[in-house]
Amino acid sequence: MKKVEKTSDIQYLFGALFLIANKVDTLLGREFKKFDITTKQWFLSIVIDNLFDNPPTIKEAAKEMGSSHQNVKQVALKLQEKDLLILDKDEKDARVTRLKLTEYSYNLLTKLREEGNTFIESLFKGIGKDELTTTRKVIQKIILNADEMDMKNNNV
Repeated sequence: MKKVEKTSDIQYLFGALFLIANKVDTLLGREFKKFDITTKQWFLSIVIDNLFDNPPTIKEAAKEMGSSHQNVKQVALKLQEKDLLILDKDEKDARVTRLKLTEYSYNLLTKLREEGNTFIESLFKGIGKDELTTTRKVIQKIILNADEMDMKNNNV
């Protein structure tokens, strides 16, 4: 029996989260290389496109990504260098920077969407609706717990 098979479910799932994150990042990175975009750049673009009706601030995007303001700003600057994003000062508050996708970015996202859909279908192949529903609930609870831990640590 392998050592990993002797671990508790919690230990296994904790390690599996890192393993999955690394594998998905590596696999998507290979797919996106031909488009000259990293997975973090793609993720920021998807967050802006899918989660906001209006261009978000860096802070708002960072919160949705579970990332720091500094990390999102660095990714945004790289996207701006590639003409995929505009960092625009807010009209009402010049201290605030809003993130606006360019037309070129929307065209690229359309191409990447096809690649992404194929990738997702392959990744979730053989997993049933009930399994997905249960997994979603578990992950939602893990995210909630992580958010609570983050809030507790930031208030100390």
